[in-house]
Amino acid sequence: MRVLVVEDEPLLADAIAEWLRDEPHAVDLAHDGGAALERLTVNDYDVVVLDRDLPVVHGDDVCRELVGTGSAARVLMLTAAAEVTDRVEGLGLGADDYLTKPFAFTELAARVQALGRRSRPAAPPVLRRAGITLDPARHEVFRDGRYVPLSKKEFAVLAELLRADGVVVSAEELLEKAWDEHTDPFTGAVRLTILKLRRKLGSPPVVETVKGIGYRIP
Repeated sequence: MRVLVVEDEPLLADAIAEWLRDEPHAVDLAHDGGAALERLTVNDYDVVVLDRDLPVVHGDDVCRELVGTGSAARVLMLTAAAEVTDRVEGLGLGADDYLTKPFAFTELAARVQALGRRSRPAAPPVLRRAGITLDPARHEVFRDGRYVPLSKKEFAVLAELLRADGVVVSAEELLEKAWDEHTDPFTGAVRLTILKLRRKLGSPPVVETVKGIGYRIP
């Protein structure tokens, strides 16, 4: 899942990003509203964690712009204002959820995960296909009852392939959802991760390469 964190306090922004990357999600950062709008025109995000009181462009205006474009991205708004009227106002702008500071990182991560599910077609909480069981909440993968230890990127790629429900997923789509914006689009990271994933999942191979198109789990 691809997440944009928009927070003008660098230490807090980095802490949120690191926590979400451990989930694992692909996370980009923006430290003001203007930078956020630029990233939103370039990348497709599943969830935007948006501080309300931002420099350059206020968080309220970023939210309005995002909602106005019809984006499928879900918005989790952050603010230091804890009054009910503030929460109602934030939700009225089009935010999907609202979290006041200070907050527990575990709660923020759980809310991001829930919003991410809402940004896609409905899928079961535990993904199953071709003898593979992937539990996003527990970060566990089994194949035919055998536990399969995976790295964060391998887990993220496998989750995307399972969510596709047999449809081919391109390398570009996997790069978009499992890596952040600093990754070289011409890197062989996707191919290498697929190779490692196949090896760990064992025989018979379940990840199929569709030449010139991408990958799928039929």
